[in-house]
Amino acid sequence: MIKVGIIGDIVGRIGRRMLITNLAKIKEEYNIDFIVANTENASGGFGISYKNANEILKSGVDVLTGGNHSFDKTDIIPFMDTLPILRPLNFPNEVPGRGIYIKDNIAVINAMGHYGININLDNVFFALENAIQSLQKQGIKNIIVDFHAEASSEKRMAFCMLRGRISALFGTHTHIGSDDLHIQNDSFYVSDLGLCGAYDGVIGMDYEAPLYKAKMGYGKSCYKVLDNGNNIFQMVILSIEDGKCKEAFKLRILNNRRLDDIRAVIL
Repeated sequence: MIKVGIIGDIVGRIGRRMLITNLAKIKEEYNIDFIVANTENASGGFGISYKNANEILKSGVDVLTGGNHSFDKTDIIPFMDTLPILRPLNFPNEVPGRGIYIKDNIAVINAMGHYGININLDNVFFALENAIQSLQKQGIKNIIVDFHAEASSEKRMAFCMLRGRISALFGTHTHIGSDDLHIQNDSFYVSDLGLCGAYDGVIGMDYEAPLYKAKMGYGKSCYKVLDNGNNIFQMVILSIEDGKCKEAFKLRILNNRRLDDIRAVIL
């Protein structure tokens, strides 16, 4: 049995601070063997810098996943082939980096949906199918998928296609945690893990800039990570045996207060 921790979008300095403050004690308390975190918003809300990538890796995270903001901080690009950091595998092959990370018989796949994502991507469903078949040929059973997408329907379609052949598929990108945690055909699913960061604004940002743009049709200021108010840390812990997810629950820490856990339903 292995324990895997999965963390959604870490947003800005607040998100990094919540991670660093809480991760070590949680990792020890639950004997977690491997941790995946989405970090495409970790530096100022847009991308991840080389400095912050190392900071998060030193905190105890094993592999960093990305999404549509993977390349916003260009200083990370030269290190995407050497650090345990992923970008979605359905970027064209010519794009720097990789979409699959393998360590100790655990494979992490980073994928990205199409709806609302204004990036030239290869078809995510064919890319995932090819990746799973390749990993199975290598004898790897513990397979974790970060599906970064706007539409829950795309995430759900991918899970329906892969359930029974992967250990878990979790959604990122919306920053809003969903309560549909469940295990079906020995595979875990949740539409979105939810952000790690500021809780009071809009997707971890100060609400004023996005509200002005929504009302007026144009923006007059940049989006900024909210730096005050309530902050949240969210993480799902999976118990996996021989590639099969046996148990899963989500823990949440709001400021310094542990909220009730959300347990995955077994179908």
